[in-house]
Amino acid sequence: MKSILHISICHAVALRFGVNYGQNGDNLPSAEDVIGLYKKCEIKMIRLFEPISEILEALKGTEIKVSLGVKNEDLQTLASSTEAASSWVSTTFAPIKDLKIYWITLGNEAIPGPDASYIPDAMSNVNQALTDQGFCGINITTVISGTTLQTSYPPSSGAFTDEASEIMSKVVEFLKRTSSPLMVNVYPYFAYASNPKDISLAYALSNATEPVIDGDFKYYALIDAMIDSYIAALEKVGGGDVGIIISETGWPTAGNEPYTSVENARAYLQSLSRHLWDHGTPRRPDADFLMFLFEMFDEDQKPSAVEQNFGMFEPTTMRPKFLYWHTCYPAIL
Repeated sequence: MKSILHISICHAVALRFGVNYGQNGDNLPSAEDVIGLYKKCEIKMIRLFEPISEILEALKGTEIKVSLGVKNEDLQTLASSTEAASSWVSTTFAPIKDLKIYWITLGNEAIPGPDASYIPDAMSNVNQALTDQGFCGINITTVISGTTLQTSYPPSSGAFTDEASEIMSKVVEFLKRTSSPLMVNVYPYFAYASNPKDISLAYALSNATEPVIDGDFKYYALIDAMIDSYIAALEKVGGGDVGIIISETGWPTAGNEPYTSVENARAYLQSLSRHLWDHGTPRRPDADFLMFLFEMFDEDQKPSAVEQNFGMFEPTTMRPKFLYWHTCYPAIL
């Protein structure tokens, strides 16, 4: 039997964390069982990559805050007209009014790419459709990754690529107008694993004792530097006051040893929780960043061994590889 590593996180910190719930697996538990696990572990937020009726039905009547995704291939339709967006809202939301949807993400890592140009119009159309149909308090946003950045080091030099800049300027304009945050995927693991000579494990795990210096800023955690590179890029397109939510971050437990391991995954998320409790980033020291950990279960249909091993729970047994919320222990062991 695998050993269980337990992390007891203060409830106030746990409130800032949600967990991604992906579907690229052929051995995943039922939606009802999964949402039961979210409730048992007091996971307060869930990120879905698309509206799947069984999951939405299981979420009805719960207090879990939902980030609901729209597939990249649907962006063109939603951008085509307000009528198309209105039809999508009616079809998606009519059966699930008893649901706490806080965010709708139009596109996942679609910028830059062939679907990127549809995002600004899709955002406007869906936002208008929600308003017209009486849905209020839902933030419309998109999810970006490091591929949008031309430069990310040092963090103050963060800037979007030429291809991404025009779209990001339009996205920022919408986000400012609607007071919505931008969602960003941040993975220190990939930066570390691709360059372990120059990036220490301690820095990648947010445990460095010697800082990386960038002007007046000192970085003891790679995730801070990565977040601040996005912030610097946003500032360059007029989005210095746009909020950020971390839509994905995690550490794989297997697939690329010695960089991947259960211990490294545990250490990363343990350090991250303590780090988040203490402060924001050097560029935004007072920020309280919401984060969605990646992810609930291993997904065995992902393309690579590393991508198949980000799960916090075993999909067939629903037992934790390691624990984040003390309320999970010992109830599910």
